[in-house]
Amino acid sequence: MQAFRRHRGLMLPINADNVDTDAITPQRWLITVERKGLGGGLFGSWRYDENGEDNPDFVLNEPQYAGASVIVARANYGCGSSREHAVWAHLDYGIRAIVAASYGPIFYENCLKNGLLPVVLPDRHIDTLMAHALAGDGAEVLIDLELNKVMGPGGLVYDFAMDAGRRQSLLDGLDDIAATLAQREDIDNFEAWQRRKSPWLG
Repeated sequence: MQAFRRHRGLMLPINADNVDTDAITPQRWLITVERKGLGGGLFGSWRYDENGEDNPDFVLNEPQYAGASVIVARANYGCGSSREHAVWAHLDYGIRAIVAASYGPIFYENCLKNGLLPVVLPDRHIDTLMAHALAGDGAEVLIDLELNKVMGPGGLVYDFAMDAGRRQSLLDGLDDIAATLAQREDIDNFEAWQRRKSPWLG
C-alpha cells in the first residue's frame, strides 16, 4: 500500500453523522473485487440522480471541491456493513485522509489496512474545520503523520493520537501481508528450528 507521511489537500465537507458504508459505496458498485474503478461510485446514491446524472446539490459535484483529497466528517463515519469497497472507493477517487469525530470500527480498521489515514479529532475541532470547508473558498489542511498533527487555515494546529504500531505501518506503507513478509527470515529460521526439534511435525 502507499505510504503516508504527510499530505496537503483541499477539504471536502461531509457534514452529517452516521454516514454508512451503504452511502459511501452503494450496492450496485459492489460487483467487482478490483480496487480500481470504484472512485466513480463514491457516494453514488447522493452524487447521481435517478437518471445517472450529476446531482448539482451534492458537495462532490460542486466545482469548488474538484480535486479534494481530505474528507472532513462528523461522528461514526463509515458505520454499517464491513465492505472494504468503501475504503477502496475513497482511495480510487483520490482521497488520502479523513478527519472525523469518530468512525465505524470495521471501516477504521479497513482504512489502516489499505493506507487511507483516519484521523480522529474532538467535535470542537471538527466544527472549526467543517466551517472552513463549507465556506467553499479552497480551504486546505496539511496532515503530518510523522508529527501527528493536522494543520489548517489561519494557523490552526491540532494534535491527534494513533496506535504506534498502526502508525508505523502507514509511515512504512506496509499492509498486514507486507509486514509479515518483512519478517520472512525470522519465520524461516523458526520453522527450521521447529523441524529439527519436532521432526514428526513434518
